[in-house]
Amino acid sequence: MQLSEQEIVRRESLQKLRNLGINPYPAAQFKTTATVKEIIENFDNLKGKELILAGRIMSRRIMGKASFAELKDATGRMQIYINRDEICHGDDKTMYNEVFKKLLDIGDIIGVKGEVFKTKVGEISIKVREITVLSKALKPMPIVKVDADGKIHDAFSDPEMRYRQRYVDLMVNDHVKETFIKRTKITNSIRQFLNDRGYLEVETPVLQPIPGGAAARPFITHHNALDIPLYLRVANELYLKRLIVGGFDAVYEFSKDFRNEGMDRTHNPEFTIMELYVAYKDYNWMMEMTEELLEKVALDSNGTTEVMVGENKINFKAPYARVPILEAIKIHTGFEVSGMNEDELRNVCKKVGIDIDETMGKGKLIDELFGEKCEHHYIQPTFITDYPKEMSPLCKEHRDNPDLTERFELMVNGSELANAYSELNDPIDQLERFQDQLKLSEKGDDEAMFIDTDFVRALEYGMPPTSGIGIGIDRLVMFMTNNASIQEVLFFPQMKPERKTIALSEEAKGVLEILKDKSESLLNDLKTESGLSNKKWDKAIKELTKNNLAKVNKTDVGLFVEVVE
Repeated sequence: MQLSEQEIVRRESLQKLRNLGINPYPAAQFKTTATVKEIIENFDNLKGKELILAGRIMSRRIMGKASFAELKDATGRMQIYINRDEICHGDDKTMYNEVFKKLLDIGDIIGVKGEVFKTKVGEISIKVREITVLSKALKPMPIVKVDADGKIHDAFSDPEMRYRQRYVDLMVNDHVKETFIKRTKITNSIRQFLNDRGYLEVETPVLQPIPGGAAARPFITHHNALDIPLYLRVANELYLKRLIVGGFDAVYEFSKDFRNEGMDRTHNPEFTIMELYVAYKDYNWMMEMTEELLEKVALDSNGTTEVMVGENKINFKAPYARVPILEAIKIHTGFEVSGMNEDELRNVCKKVGIDIDETMGKGKLIDELFGEKCEHHYIQPTFITDYPKEMSPLCKEHRDNPDLTERFELMVNGSELANAYSELNDPIDQLERFQDQLKLSEKGDDEAMFIDTDFVRALEYGMPPTSGIGIGIDRLVMFMTNNASIQEVLFFPQMKPERKTIALSEEAKGVLEILKDKSESLLNDLKTESGLSNKKWDKAIKELTKNNLAKVNKTDVGLFVEVVE
């Protein structure tokens, strides 16, 4: 492992601490008596009292016999004042002169015992009497500086680094921590709302023999003991509805779902959704309940129903507008698509410039029309209702129009936040809908639903009229915290594997540069252009192929070498 100069120095300090008899990673409990937040909020009561605090050193100002440092714990930051003669008793000044001044670094975690006081400039601080080393940091922490004008220097702001090293991001960017604290407030608010109504929180399988409940491409694995394929769930809907069949009147779950699909600013392959199913209700009731729930969440997390999302002010105050999906398409494209067959819908898509393929059925074509031409217009919370039957294989037929279903999606800031149905409880109709999905799968639609015969069997025992909803928690947190990217509201978003820096010889670097210019080249021609001796040439090529930076292919004309992208 290649170490930087700072990392080497820190390891040397680590050993010096041990040589002084100081364990840099002690096992014993370090019992604190206060947090930074408690001290600041209760200064008048704590002034002059001795307290024990622990945290990470965020900055230091070494000044002869006395120094200042900033300590950060889980609740905030506080200045500490260290005087040599206060922490060193008698003639031995090692703890100050050696340990604090030379062997401790920014990023180290320490415990301090001391008295609460206020400096001459009015800053609440701790006058330290005793220091305990709790954890020596071996990597240097980014030092973010803020000048007198509030300008930030050396910010740890590169998204690639922040998402890969979230632990560092949380250390130095306080606002990031606030996002995740608010995320917990949001989920707690939802739980409280549902629990107060007597609804039961449950858990359902993550590994499923059939990935049902949504039109999505699943992740597949293999169970060795059972010798069967299993899927990471794409939704928990069918299991929750089995519980309604079993006799529960209302169940909900905060579910981790997985979909093996594209990634962008609003999609991650692993995401959190809250699904709720309530017996003897319909989608009209669910719309009213959703309005009430989201209004409460906004108030609990932000203290107001109005939140800024980018440049838009979104108001979650009930009630929300309701627009049928086919009417939305007519408003924003000018085409009346109600009653159109598949070929007619394809023509409409082509006329409005939407890319389509032969695997798409009526449902997907309508979905594309709405997604491409309508969705972005709905900034304020709006229920898009009454979807065609082809788009909703788990949804009850509309009571007034057999071509439609009793379904809504809640659109906020131009994207979907929730999806809800009057649930289909007719087992014969459900089986036919599954069979229609099978036909789409045979046409090449890899997101079509599987047939879940056990779920159909459950419906045959009788499921009461039920309404269900799924609310995307990650997207809801994005709205409530004004974040444009889903990666900002996930502690550890999925990312491509980190490419390690490879140290190459000068000869290999030269050959690689020639290759990049030429894309690929005959091996002998490349050797001539490189000007390397046979020995250096062989070594350079082996180095590039070993590190997967280049590959050699045998062709009819000879050996070709090319860059590996």
